[in-house]
Amino acid sequence: MSTVQEKIDLMLKKKEQLMLGGGPKSIEKQHSKGKLTARERIALLFDEDTFVELDLFVRHRCTNFGQEKKDLAAEGVVTGYGTVNGRLVYAFAQDFTVEGGSLGEKHAHKIWKVMDLAMKMGAPCVGINDSGGARIQEAVDALSGYGGIFYRNTKASGVIPQISVIMGPCAGGAVYSPALTDFIYMVKNTSQMFITGPAVIKSVTAEEVTAEELGGAMTHNSRSGVAHFAAENDEDCIEQIRYLLSFLPSNNMEETPRVETGDDPNRQDDLLNTVVPDNPNAPYDMKDVIRSIVDNGEFYEVHEHFATNIICCFARFDGRSVGIIANEPNVMAGCLDVDASNKSARFIRFCDAFNIPLVNLVDVPGFLPGVDQEYSGIIRHGAKMLYAYSEATVPKVTVITRKAYGGSYIAMCNRELGADQVMAWPTSEIAVMGPAGAANIIFRKDPDKDARTAEYIEEFATPYKAAERGYVDMVITPSETRPYIITALNALASKREDNPAKKHGNIPL
Repeated sequence: MSTVQEKIDLMLKKKEQLMLGGGPKSIEKQHSKGKLTARERIALLFDEDTFVELDLFVRHRCTNFGQEKKDLAAEGVVTGYGTVNGRLVYAFAQDFTVEGGSLGEKHAHKIWKVMDLAMKMGAPCVGINDSGGARIQEAVDALSGYGGIFYRNTKASGVIPQISVIMGPCAGGAVYSPALTDFIYMVKNTSQMFITGPAVIKSVTAEEVTAEELGGAMTHNSRSGVAHFAAENDEDCIEQIRYLLSFLPSNNMEETPRVETGDDPNRQDDLLNTVVPDNPNAPYDMKDVIRSIVDNGEFYEVHEHFATNIICCFARFDGRSVGIIANEPNVMAGCLDVDASNKSARFIRFCDAFNIPLVNLVDVPGFLPGVDQEYSGIIRHGAKMLYAYSEATVPKVTVITRKAYGGSYIAMCNRELGADQVMAWPTSEIAVMGPAGAANIIFRKDPDKDARTAEYIEEFATPYKAAERGYVDMVITPSETRPYIITALNALASKREDNPAKKHGNIPL
């Protein structure tokens, strides 16, 4: 009969073996591809010595195709919890060194458990994906595993932040779980996402494409918009995740963490008084405006490479997290199109779900005209912005810097869409359409057309008509924008607004 010490030694030996994953050779192969192992990634994500592993000894029960002879360490996935920046976070990391990180029944059950626990505790869940997909030998059990993950992703949506990290191949059904989460990170040159790989596409459609071209990090960050962030390597990726979590609450019942930034809330910047060019058609960089008004000029952009005509980012005002949606006059004159509408609507809804106030910086001449846009459903996609802003109950502050024309003015959260405070710079032009175009319609038969047009521009290409009607609360000096926004956010901190009782709305998808 074994002694207590012998039993302890046996346990430690088993643990040691399991911690090696697929073994030294597989680990070396993982490193040779420029990738960290699952346990190395977990160690980087969590604060030092805080990670608690769950289900280390879980083993599959598949007997098909000789699987019963395989002892797969930790079932190919590391699961557990710990702290990130001192706050509770749950996570799983698929281990590519064990059976290619493939998902079987028990592998999935381990993921289910951490997702269920994250929901119970009201803590964010981070999923690190590095997997060849479903474990074919386990057939429908593997599919059941994916189904359970998708179901939990959906139930957790809007309750806890869910972050997916693609750190290797991710194909077939495996891509749908990340797509159901809030944010997707991809690593350049080592991660891919696609429903069907290059070989299948070639056999079905005869199209030839590389895995990187089809589903690489920059493809999904710049063309499809599937991914939100691109990282240089595994280390950079995990550092970015830790940074993102610093802006977010742990769940939808909590406020965002307050951070002491050391930036004076009353700070003014005279450079803002000259940022908008005298020529109304000349571009400028809206990111310069954002840097000027937020704490320490620091912001974290979501979808940086996608739909660059609109900016969505997290930042802080007086230490408080906010979401910023801003038109970018440097790109397509800041027009809204299909991609920009989708990008911003999703970001607005995330911020609203997690009690993050919205600050809107408006310089928008309209929705992008064109046959392609109409055929692509700009009406339907543009309506998503209207829906998202109208539905949002968090504090909403709108600052109009220059152009605010027509439906796009409304879509950027005007008073009637629920803006709690609307400010305008003296350079702003709030109108149904550009003044020159409007004058051409109004005065088309007037013999003194040019003079009347000039008068019209002088009177109507301003914020004062809107201010007269109460659609704009105040016209402010641009340099004072930061203190005015902070004052508004402080006043709105106690805002309480409820939407009508319903199961859910029907957003125009």
